[in-house]
Amino acid sequence: MSSDTDPQDPRTLRVRTVWISDLHLGTPGCQAIALLEFLRDVECQTLYLVGDIIDGWQLRRSWYWPQAHNDVVQKILRKARKGTRVVFVPGNHDEFARRYVTHNFGGVDVVDECMHVTADGRRLWITHGDLFDGVIQCARWLAYAGDVAYETVLKINRWFNRVRARMGLPYWSLSRYLKLKVKRAVSYVSDFERAVAHEARRRGADGVVCGHIHHAELRTIDGVLYANDGDWVESLTALVEHHDGRLEIIDRSGSADIPQAAAARPVTVAPQPAALDLVS
Repeated sequence: MSSDTDPQDPRTLRVRTVWISDLHLGTPGCQAIALLEFLRDVECQTLYLVGDIIDGWQLRRSWYWPQAHNDVVQKILRKARKGTRVVFVPGNHDEFARRYVTHNFGGVDVVDECMHVTADGRRLWITHGDLFDGVIQCARWLAYAGDVAYETVLKINRWFNRVRARMGLPYWSLSRYLKLKVKRAVSYVSDFERAVAHEARRRGADGVVCGHIHHAELRTIDGVLYANDGDWVESLTALVEHHDGRLEIIDRSGSADIPQAAAARPVTVAPQPAALDLVS
């Protein structure tokens, strides 16, 4: 187990496994400082990086790489050196890394997908999730256009929340609001979740852990556990597995560099029995 954190610090979160995704390092929207604080506060045996860690799409348009983003990369590599098993599953924004699947860089294993077995024996399929996004697969130009539009919404959101902060008001996410309120967006999220869960069942897994849609969730879909670890642009969430196999979504939105609304209560799913094996 990693000793990257202070064992005497009562704030240290000691868990068996951590999943994070959609960091989007290389973009102004990445909440790198809050992410760095989370990485400093957590100690785990395995850390999964579930895609869109580095935003190659944005970096091709314009270079943006502040010191805080470099610090996040160095922190992850230091965890690997200290004994944490680090597994990187590339996503669509860092798809350049898919050509290096099966390689190890600085202690980080690059895999296309993998199967994780929890402490209580459940088999969880790990995938970024972009392969189940019809826009990504069938209309790539539209995906790029949507990415530009999303970045514009985030810029408006940052300006809007600076004004709210001066007025003493809490953080409010425009993009999250649109996802939850616009009928087509809600339908897209629901369709995505169901498609990924059904594929996990087809593969014989008890559940799936993914990212991609920037919407943290932990629920059962037709008998299959669906877990999305969220993102570090809006939600500031991670999925963790405790040493008894219990899963929990950790919400660190309260530590963003712009005042945020109060963090949501953690969500837990009780352990369930399943077969014991490990595939990667």
